[in-house]
Amino acid sequence: MRNLKLLIEYDGTHFHGWQVQPELRTVQGVMQEVIARVVGHQVRLIGASRTDRGVHALGQVANFRATSTLPPSTLQRAFNALLPGDVVVKAVEEVPPRFHARFSATGKVYEYRLLLSPWPSAILRHFCWHLPEHLDLDAMRECCKLLLGVHDFSSFQLSGSDTRHPFREVRRAEVLERSPGHVVVTLEANAFLRGMVRSIVGTLVDVGRGRISPEGFREIMEARDRSRASPTAPPHGLFLLEVKY
Repeated sequence: MRNLKLLIEYDGTHFHGWQVQPELRTVQGVMQEVIARVVGHQVRLIGASRTDRGVHALGQVANFRATSTLPPSTLQRAFNALLPGDVVVKAVEEVPPRFHARFSATGKVYEYRLLLSPWPSAILRHFCWHLPEHLDLDAMRECCKLLLGVHDFSSFQLSGSDTRHPFREVRRAEVLERSPGHVVVTLEANAFLRGMVRSIVGTLVDVGRGRISPEGFREIMEARDRSRASPTAPPHGLFLLEVKY
């Protein structure tokens, strides 16, 4: 039985997230059906990240076990010939039996895209959060420095989550304006709590609006209380950029 690793890109707009759900279109569900057709038996596709409804991926990683003897390049061509246009397998690689897309990961990188413009974009409407206002990016960057290191991120965890260990190590936190009005928040950590990136972005945006000071942001982090943070940023601006091993 071979262990095969996939690098996947998808537009999450018309998916109800990664994980299989009855009667709903999910990335995992669509891919498992296609893989089964190619390899000739049912598979369980393990994803590195269970992205939510509407969230996109440029570098999702998944693995599955199969008896097929087809070479990786042939499998990649077959998968892409059968997959819908909003999912692409960018690479297929045979990996050691012990490899697990989720548990072998040592870190993940997400980016969140903002469009600061008086008018929305017809082309980018599914891929960024449009804000018709100016944001204080320097204040947002000051808060990013507070995120670095190991902290209890309970204040940025989705309400109702039951994670026993809310400590995570944030290794990178940046706010960049790639072109006028096109702002990207990049976060890298050893792992993320459920809803953590979008909760942080929502709170950073309120810092940029002047509703929360950098000191207030620090107090929100230290409170370890989700009700103190801002509303969660919408899902369509979020991209899983890379999974590290």
